[in-house]
Formats: sequence, structure tokens, C-alpha cells
Amino acid sequence: MPDDEYMKRRGLDWSAAYQTLGRLAASAEASLQPDPEQELAVLDERARQLARTATPTAAPGHQLELILFHVDEQDYALETRFVREVLRTSEQRVLLPGAPPQLRGVTLLHGEVLAVVELAPLFGRPAPTQHGPVLVLGPSRAELGLRVDRVEEVFSLTRDALLPPPAALNGQERTLVSGITREGLIVLEGDALLGDGRLFFDLSEERVT
Repeated sequence: MPDDEYMKRRGLDWSAAYQTLGRLAASAEASLQPDPEQELAVLDERARQLARTATPTAAPGHQLELILFHVDEQDYALETRFVREVLRTSEQRVLLPGAPPQLRGVTLLHGEVLAVVELAPLFGRPAPTQHGPVLVLGPSRAELGLRVDRVEEVFSLTRDALLPPPAALNGQERTLVSGITREGLIVLEGDALLGDGRLFFDLSEERVT
């Protein structure tokens, strides 16, 4: 795919990235201590996720449960059914200088390598350089991580409150937008975001080493 060729030309050192991730994983495992309260919290969160997954998709005119976040001076929202968890720390992220602008780096999530991507390049803007939390996206499994500047809150909004995507957006950009509020909040289309080929990379060790 084009992004693979791009990365080959830029000489990305995948081996170094995986070595760094390996060291981070070993360090995290060595410092991990069982915590009964934390285990209960994890189980409670999993139960909430299962209950949320079982909730039918809202029909037009019904309320949407959205997570509000900020990227590059713009407020965005995404249905919570597409967000599995939020990673607050950047300690286990490995940046990939020379990668396509939408690929920020990789991180370890529960022992699996996850691509961390940027939203701004998909709308024709430069990728921000600052660190920030990562939204782990995927309705049934972790598919990718979306770096954001900050996460604000979870709130509800009716579909009827959404206006059509701005006419200034091109065709590819419009597919990523479910609608916009009168206040300028952009509600992203989760299925389109997770189906955008520009955000997916073959990160298997056999493929990149």
C-alpha cells in the first residue's frame, strides 16, 4: 500500500521500535503488582462496556452518547460505542519519525502492538506535535489509537440537533463527519473513521522486521 512504500523510502527503523516496545513491556510486567481493588474496577468497567455494547444503535431523533475531545483547536465528538478506553500516559508510546503524518507511532496495549494515529492530517492540516491522551477505538476489539489534545466529557445529544457536514469539506473529509452542531462541534462518523484505509498499517513483526 502507498503508506508502506512511503515508510520504506523514509527508512523507518521498525526493529528499533519493536525493541523499545519490548523493553517497555518487560519493565511494565516486572513492576506489575496484583491489586484487588484495581481488579474489581477492571471487572466493573468490562461489565459497563458489555452493557453498552448491548445497547441498540440510536435511531434518528434519539439520543447519542458521545465523548467530547479536543484536537488542534477544534472540538470533536465520537459515539462512545466506538471508544473502548482512554490511555492517559505516554510512557509506553514509541514515536516513528519519518512515518506518514497520520501515523504518530505505536504503543503496547495489553501486550499487543497498536498504531497511534492523528486526526488533523485527515482534514488537510499538519499533525500537532504535542503529546496527549489516546482514545482506543474499536466496537469489539482495539483497532487503533487516536491521539487527542485532551478529553473533556461524556454527554448526550439528539441526532436532530446535528446539521449536515460543512460544505467546505471535500468528499473524503465529509465521509468522516456525521454532522456538526450550531456551536461548531464536529461529530465524527465512527464507522467511516475505522474504515479509513489511511489509518491502518501492517504492524506485524513478520511484516516490518
